[in-house]
Amino acid sequence: MTTRIVLDCDTGTDDAIAIMLAALHPGIDLMAVSTVNGNVALPYATENTLRVLDHIGADVPVFAGAAHPLVRPDLPIPRDILNADNPEFQVAYLDLAPSVTPAQDTSAVSMLIDTFTDPANDDVVLVATGPLTNVALALIAEPRLASRIRRMVLMGGAYVGGNVTATAEFNIWVDPEAARTVFSAGLQEIVVVPLDATHSAPLTRADCEAFDALQTPAGSAAAALLRHRIDQDQTPESLKSEPSAPVHDPLCIAYLIRPDVITSAGRFPVSVETAGEQTLGQLIVDARPWTSDPVNATVALTASADVFRHVLLEAFALDASS
Repeated sequence: MTTRIVLDCDTGTDDAIAIMLAALHPGIDLMAVSTVNGNVALPYATENTLRVLDHIGADVPVFAGAAHPLVRPDLPIPRDILNADNPEFQVAYLDLAPSVTPAQDTSAVSMLIDTFTDPANDDVVLVATGPLTNVALALIAEPRLASRIRRMVLMGGAYVGGNVTATAEFNIWVDPEAARTVFSAGLQEIVVVPLDATHSAPLTRADCEAFDALQTPAGSAAAALLRHRIDQDQTPESLKSEPSAPVHDPLCIAYLIRPDVITSAGRFPVSVETAGEQTLGQLIVDARPWTSDPVNATVALTASADVFRHVLLEAFALDASS
């Protein structure tokens, strides 16, 4: 069966791989992509998204969304300061040809509302791989949306630890108020793919070679993007068996194609810290057996790198016309 999705993202390197996977794999029907401020500022995220789709020849409409967080004027630490020590990790523009396809005139928020309030789209899954600003704005503007989004899969947070701070993962940290709005909205099903799962299924230089060997536009782009991630990965080499890097966002898409890519998960009450001095943006996963808080999300804990790479190879062997 084919799963219809809308993908909301902040296109840097791993979002780009997720877009190609969603656009090319026969198990996914990518209906639309919306962009949000996050890895890079909104104009770059939108242009990068268009570049990726043009590169693989995929005809998917792109809708630009929020240029800043829900209530904050900027990231908690402005991007130029945050990335000062490692500016090459998230470059503004992906190294692909400039886009020739324009973004749509309709805003991402309007597109989300129109899509998910349409009864014909009851089966559509919302996948979010960036900050949750667009989704929160849509839920605030149209409260009925909480009952209309049947299923949401998102990359964000961590069961333990963080990456941008000791406690927070980047997507949630960028706009914690938006994330809290989403988790408290009463959506019917939320699946969280956090750092714990993505770090348990890293990809390697051998995967770069396998992508290159496909001799397809997606394969070559994925290989280059993955090499960049491996080169820029800050995990100490002593903690790796070989050069590798997590590729967070496409794991959400892989889960919809092969649910067995997630090898362990749990159902938990999940909330987001919006005011802590050292815990701003922390995804709080309440694993206490005696908690009285209502369960509102499934949280992936570990994943299979073998299944993950198999799904990616399946998709990147294809082109958009096949």
